[in-house]
Amino acid sequence: MKRALTAAAIGLLVFSGVYGFAASLSVTSDSLGAGSSAVAACQAAALNVTYTPSYQSTIPGYEATTVTVNGLNETAAYCGGKAIRVTLTGPGASNASLGEQTATLPTGAGTTQAFTFGGVSAASVTGAHVVISG
Repeated sequence: MKRALTAAAIGLLVFSGVYGFAASLSVTSDSLGAGSSAVAACQAAALNVTYTPSYQSTIPGYEATTVTVNGLNETAAYCGGKAIRVTLTGPGASNASLGEQTATLPTGAGTTQAFTFGGVSAASVTGAHVVISG
């Protein structure tokens, strides 16, 4: 009986220590750690991504040449001055990266940012991922 109580007490002590360490982890929107944290968007409005295809005989076929992100709020109080990354994905549900471009959004009254891609078959593009950070 004494052995069982000692084992239970040691188990409780170890569990309390581990729980205490886990509770002391802190997570913020600009750091990596264990846990969860709400990350505020730099703007509330939705973005629209379009691309302009152009014929390339080397593919052969059409490629997604210019990808444009519309609906940005590039003022300093919102997304202006932040890093933006656009990734074209496909084919199908694979979500594989077909190409990626990055830039820093200008600070001003603009609402559009264009990216130039090369060698990405327009037929393979099934999605676009936009990440604004900073």
